[in-house]
Amino acid sequence: MAVTAVADVIAGPAVGLLPLVAVGPAFAGLTGGPRRTAVIGALALALCLALGWYDGLFPGRRGTTALVSVAGVTAAGLLAAVMRRRREAELASVRSIAEVAQRVLLRPVPRTAGELSAAVSYTAAVAEARIGGDLYEVVTSPGGVRVIVGDVQGKGLDAVETAADVLGAFREAAHDEPDLTGVSLRLERAMDRALGGERFVTAVIAEIREDRTMSLLNYGHPSPLLVHADGTARFLDPGKRALPLGLGLHGTKSPEPLRAEFHPGDQLLLYTDGVTEARDSQGTFYPLTSRLHLLKAGSPELALDALHGDVVAHTGGPLGDDAAMLLLRYHAHAEPS
Repeated sequence: MAVTAVADVIAGPAVGLLPLVAVGPAFAGLTGGPRRTAVIGALALALCLALGWYDGLFPGRRGTTALVSVAGVTAAGLLAAVMRRRREAELASVRSIAEVAQRVLLRPVPRTAGELSAAVSYTAAVAEARIGGDLYEVVTSPGGVRVIVGDVQGKGLDAVETAADVLGAFREAAHDEPDLTGVSLRLERAMDRALGGERFVTAVIAEIREDRTMSLLNYGHPSPLLVHADGTARFLDPGKRALPLGLGLHGTKSPEPLRAEFHPGDQLLLYTDGVTEARDSQGTFYPLTSRLHLLKAGSPELALDALHGDVVAHTGGPLGDDAAMLLLRYHAHAEPS
């Protein structure tokens, strides 16, 4: 507005710069609140009147047109500011509800579970969302620490509802069943009832016992990554990958658990395909195995923060799919049970 006033005084009335004063209240309506927009609009009207009298445009059609233009833009800016404030309030309310839903559905994992440290990283692909179709849970049971990481087919509210069904069934079965196979059978029955073959869930279910061994069942999910204390790593690929949960294939035999040793200093990374299938601008998938040095951070939380930041940097923008990572670290100072 100041630049317009100076230019109008220098150029004179013949150039017709007076209507540009309306730019002030227009920008105020886009960036400020109603009160600030009203103040800027009043200043714009006063400036328009002053410049109009200085240029000799009042009374006259050009001066009146400029004044009406500034008044109209000010009114539109006020309306835009009020509507934006209402949308911001609605969005804040939705975010608050989403945060509560996340705490209920995806509860924070315990930082320690027996001799293990745990941390989780979760990013929903849907803009402004806090939860999506990926799921995770850590449960301490009499048989050991049991975990699940899964990915529901599809996105949106239906995927969130399915994730809630899976987590509810897992939390109950993880406490009740004596072995991992029993947990998986309970999950399969629950998913058959809830999904009816219309939706499926890929998942890895794992149990880490006090004797420094672990068992894993893989239902069509990306293989977990076991990182040893000496820095070497390997994917825990099952001999035969089972079908995802919820396909409704009754009578299908439960897969044989994959067994491995888990020693002090070792780390187990479970993740969803939103991590490994993240692409850069050239279409290259995220190279997880070449980023293992990021897991050397002092705590599992810092390690996952570094890994998540690296995934985002690889894509150069928002992730195209939900991405969940769960890191279990065996305390390096742990003594044999």
